[in-house]
Amino acid sequence: MSSSKIGAARVDVLRDVRRKPGPCAQWDSQETDFIREILDLVGDKWSVLIIGTLADGPVRYSELADAIPGISQRMLTLTLKHLQRSGLVNRTAYPEVPPRVEYSLTGLGTSLLSTVLDLAAWSAGHHREIRGHQRAFDAEVTPTKR
Repeated sequence: MSSSKIGAARVDVLRDVRRKPGPCAQWDSQETDFIREILDLVGDKWSVLIIGTLADGPVRYSELADAIPGISQRMLTLTLKHLQRSGLVNRTAYPEVPPRVEYSLTGLGTSLLSTVLDLAAWSAGHHREIRGHQRAFDAEVTPTKR
């Protein structure tokens, strides 16, 4: 299949998807691509925990690392950069010895805070139920060894 036919097929698929009912039907392909990008960023487990940790105000890098169990320095740094790039987090470096860097939510980040905290609370509140479903599913899919 030629590249022009593939491109035309993709346009036909996107047009057909928009005809379907559902949340994506109201947006064009550029908007849906952007929405997926942002959901990938703010729905990431580290982003949720960082945003939640910044809820009470500015926090130093080392305090963030201590407050988020299991996050590596690399993931903390990368996630903070992505959140900063998208305008959700501010980074403030103070010209002191030793250097001090603090992170805080921007107005945009604060507007996302209640959604992120609700998602985290929902996860915690349904932890046992979800684990039960996962165990039941895994038991059906993976036969036990005898």
